[in-house]
Amino acid sequence: MISVEQATARIVAAFSPLECETVPLKKAAGRVLANDTVASVDQPPFAVSAMDGYAVRAADVAHAPVTLRVIGTAPAGHPFEGRVAPGEAVRLFTGSVTPAGADTIVIQENTDCGTSEVTVNTGSPSDRHIRPAGLDFRKGDVLARAGKRLTARDLALLAAADFGKVDVHRRPRILLAATGDELSIPGAPRKPSGIVASSLYSLEALIARWGGETINLDILPDRIDSVAKIADCSPEVDLAVTLGGASVGEHDLVQRALGPKGFTLDFWKIAMRPGKPLIFGHLGATPLLGLPGNPVSSYVCALLFLKPAIAAMMGSTDEQPFTTARMTSDLAANDSRQDYVRARLFRRDGELWVEPMPLQDSSMQKVLSEADCLVVRAPHAPAAAAGDAVTVLPLE
Repeated sequence: MISVEQATARIVAAFSPLECETVPLKKAAGRVLANDTVASVDQPPFAVSAMDGYAVRAADVAHAPVTLRVIGTAPAGHPFEGRVAPGEAVRLFTGSVTPAGADTIVIQENTDCGTSEVTVNTGSPSDRHIRPAGLDFRKGDVLARAGKRLTARDLALLAAADFGKVDVHRRPRILLAATGDELSIPGAPRKPSGIVASSLYSLEALIARWGGETINLDILPDRIDSVAKIADCSPEVDLAVTLGGASVGEHDLVQRALGPKGFTLDFWKIAMRPGKPLIFGHLGATPLLGLPGNPVSSYVCALLFLKPAIAAMMGSTDEQPFTTARMTSDLAANDSRQDYVRARLFRRDGELWVEPMPLQDSSMQKVLSEADCLVVRAPHAPAAAAGDAVTVLPLE
């Protein structure tokens, strides 16, 4: 068996960022930038008013109250074309371009809101309530780096910089197939002593959330010819993912079915719990990740190994969001396998606390559904007492 860290490194090393494509900005949420985005304009492009009020010369209102002549009105989008001279003012609104000659804004609350003449009751120093050109960003500034997964906030920033399109890495195409004679689709008749293929649904949802596109072969019977269908589809995808067929007895089926099709094994079995039986290799030129059939094991392995593989293909700089929290109860010393304990995460007195679920059997999906995180227990970790800090991996 190899360690989780060794397995992660070997899996990630098998992938390179996929080619880039140009997409409309409105469809770029969650996509990963292929190139740095550099501002070609200043924002704002000119000095604008931050408040409703009057553009004036600071020197004219230094000894308020004072009455000035209003020479124009300039709503946002309709700049005043003239120049503010001594004793003059221009009525402005938030977002209005500050006219030439004016160097401050008097907010309307400090005036009598006059139309032809305005009395300023309280003065305003130079540059007050004016957003200068380039306050947000300037031409040549890098707004978002290559490898960044774009959020809603990023889209707003890039839109402000007049980006209508962006270059992103192509979404990875991932083949997904479950193997097992005992499996059935939800809602279909159950086979004798059979179970529902639930992991297909969590994996397809995770792949979509992490940025991939799924080609789902659904359920393949435990037959050489059925499992071999994976090889027929593998040239069209960037990664093949199987569910099941990774334990001692089933591993030979994968070898017999895919070996003649060009499958080469990199490693099998990881010193972890849950998720020990995991296969990684190549089916011709296509990487293949064989996840355990156990639904909790497949979910944990997908989080630890499939997620970084997808990130590597998308050129993403995302990292696993490990954090620390204090234990609410004692934990026994760990054995030789790295343990991932389902737990609830909450905040108390300004600190994060974690409460392990009382039952940890790897078949229990309700426990996984109710958990917020995984407590990471290194191999041979000593016993942890209530109040001790431990490493946790949030599930959302």
